[in-house]
Amino acid sequence: MTLRKLRDGRAVALVLVLAIVVVVLCTAFAPTRSAFGARITNDTDSAGTAPYFTCSAAVGADAANALFAYRLGEASGATTAVDASGKGLNGNYQGVMTAVAPSPNACPRDSGTAYQLNGSTTSTATSFVSVPTKYTNPTTFSTEVWFRTSVAGGMLVGFGSAATGASGQHDRQVYLNTSGQLVFGAYNGTTQVVTSPRTYTDNAWHHVVATMSPSTGMKLYVDGAVVASNASYTVPENYAGYWRIGYDTVSGWPGQPSNFAFTGQMRYAAVYGTVLSATQVANHATAGR
Repeated sequence: MTLRKLRDGRAVALVLVLAIVVVVLCTAFAPTRSAFGARITNDTDSAGTAPYFTCSAAVGADAANALFAYRLGEASGATTAVDASGKGLNGNYQGVMTAVAPSPNACPRDSGTAYQLNGSTTSTATSFVSVPTKYTNPTTFSTEVWFRTSVAGGMLVGFGSAATGASGQHDRQVYLNTSGQLVFGAYNGTTQVVTSPRTYTDNAWHHVVATMSPSTGMKLYVDGAVVASNASYTVPENYAGYWRIGYDTVSGWPGQPSNFAFTGQMRYAAVYGTVLSATQVANHATAGR
């Protein structure tokens, strides 16, 4: 009787061991099933970490201080560059406005095309944007534009005494020199410039901002970061003039190109009556990537 109980106990123990082994093997080799769900509940891709996910939103956040802001996304043949700042200061397309859809485009999450500037040396055909309002000696300002080119030379954004044609007085200019470097210049009895160390004729999109004020001097940002500055350059030439985009003379300036008209593509040009902070500039640049 005792021997039988002992054998029965061993049999039960063996069955339990075998059962445990089966469970372990089934767990180890059974297919794993898991599920993970994520959902963005809006349609603007705002899951990005940037404060502003589009160039329109980034510029709009600082529109209160903008003199004007042009998206440069009108259709080919347009004559008016619509002011997106809310100030109603529309610009005028000079020459022929040509819209293109490059791939990639700057500000890819914004709808619309880019502005193709032809770099023509014939004044009646030169592509650029003129601004109708005349300003008297702006000493605190920021200029901004997205650009793409493979051609060294040409003015991007500047201030001149003439609304069209070649200005007799001209400074507060951002231009590409003969080497393809970006130069930001002002005049005060002599030219005072800050120049980027590298070139930007790689046919890629770049974001450039130039700032100046009596307290901060001159700063040149490219793609969200300062690339050149001089805090001692604080006073530009005192005259009344017009802001211009894409063309004006840069005669007499360091590294002046033979062609003063920009050749390439542009999007989102703006001028502000304040100095954009480093954070604001970085936000604008990030929004266009």
